Amino acid sequence: MLNISDNSIIQFVELKDFQSFKLLRKSRIRRLTLILLLFSLLCVLFSLFLPWTQNINAKGYVTTRSPEQRPQAVQSIIAGRIEQWFVREGDFVQKGDTVVFLSEVKSEYFDPALIARTQEQVDAKSQSIQSYQAKVKALQNQYTALEDGLSLKNKQVKNKIEQTRNKIKMDSIDLEAYTNNLKIAQNQLSRTKSLYEKGLKTLTEQQEKELKLQEANAKVTVQQNKLLNQKNELANLVLELSAIERDYANKLAKSQSDQQSAFSAKLESMAMTSKLQNQLSNYNERQKLYYVTAPQSGYVTKIVKKGIGETVKEGADIITIMPEKYDLAVEIYLKPQDLPLLKKGNDVRLRFDGWPAIVISGWPESSTGIFAGEIIAIDQFISNNGFYRVLISPSKEQKQWPDLLRVGTGVRAFLLLNDVPIWYEIWRQLNGFPPDFYNSGEEALPEIKRKAPIKSVK
Repeated sequence: MLNISDNSIIQFVELKDFQSFKLLRKSRIRRLTLILLLFSLLCVLFSLFLPWTQNINAKGYVTTRSPEQRPQAVQSIIAGRIEQWFVREGDFVQKGDTVVFLSEVKSEYFDPALIARTQEQVDAKSQSIQSYQAKVKALQNQYTALEDGLSLKNKQVKNKIEQTRNKIKMDSIDLEAYTNNLKIAQNQLSRTKSLYEKGLKTLTEQQEKELKLQEANAKVTVQQNKLLNQKNELANLVLELSAIERDYANKLAKSQSDQQSAFSAKLESMAMTSKLQNQLSNYNERQKLYYVTAPQSGYVTKIVKKGIGETVKEGADIITIMPEKYDLAVEIYLKPQDLPLLKKGNDVRLRFDGWPAIVISGWPESSTGIFAGEIIAIDQFISNNGFYRVLISPSKEQKQWPDLLRVGTGVRAFLLLNDVPIWYEIWRQLNGFPPDFYNSGEEALPEIKRKAPIKSVK
């Protein structure tokens, strides 16, 4: 037992049969277990003080930054019937390449000579405009001729009036002369009668004086009638002048009315011609829309309408094209409580579906198979799903995203925040506190810009 001799009795003695040996063996096993537990506890305590990068986990998918680089649905502007396809799914098309040919389905466009007949209508209306223009010009000439005729008639009548007035003056003078002759004849007859009664004149001389008196009286009467006729003629000429003015006023008004009617008809023809030209242009443009073309270069990803003879409505999707060139970005959605922790330029770690990765969210530098990004945009308004949308672009200074990455790939994002000890992160998670994003010290206080005091104006 004291190991003095080299002879051993272990082969003759079963130690397990002795209670003392059992107690000694159990004490050794418990000591080893205690040592292992103490070592594990020390490791756990040590690990609690290791740095841990706080982060926010979010799911999203790959998208593009520019709206024109996202998958685009090609639509038909007009309703039509599919007659022929020029592409298949997976084909690459250039901008302007024909995708599908449509035929007309509306009855008002069935006429194969629709454009030619509409052009004939435009030409006819254009000629009617020229005819109305010629009519307007003829009526203008007619109006000018009527004005000239009125002026000429007025001059003629006014000349006659002036002549009649002169004649009235001359007849008045003649009447005055005949009246004086009548007075002289009366005086001569009176003196001759006195002398005849005294026997100084003969009866023949007296009768001669009586004859001269009658002749003078007749001339006065004739001249009075002549003067009266001239005055009546002057009155008639004045009335004629008024009648001419009224007659020509009616003719001028009618000519001007006809002129305005022709001008109005010309304007209506111009409006109708413009409408027909607009309709003709619409017909021409509509025929161009029978061939649906690709708006930009890209790959045909999906054909919505299938087969020949299928009817397409206005604005209905026909195919979907993925642009050839695009700038990738990641779109994720965050809870409103996480939004104050973020700002543009924050680092993000991304794990894309289909790319194997080992992710340790708290130690991003130890993770493999993940890619870096940075926040480029944060929505100012909440989305319909109750989350805020955040856009992430590739980081230029770190590992580039895979070349085979496609739009729509699922993404797991880790938005990196502050570095804290593991024990603090465990304590925060157990209490449900937000990540520690406040900075200690005076640097955390925002700088307040004070405005200069406003001076009162006296």
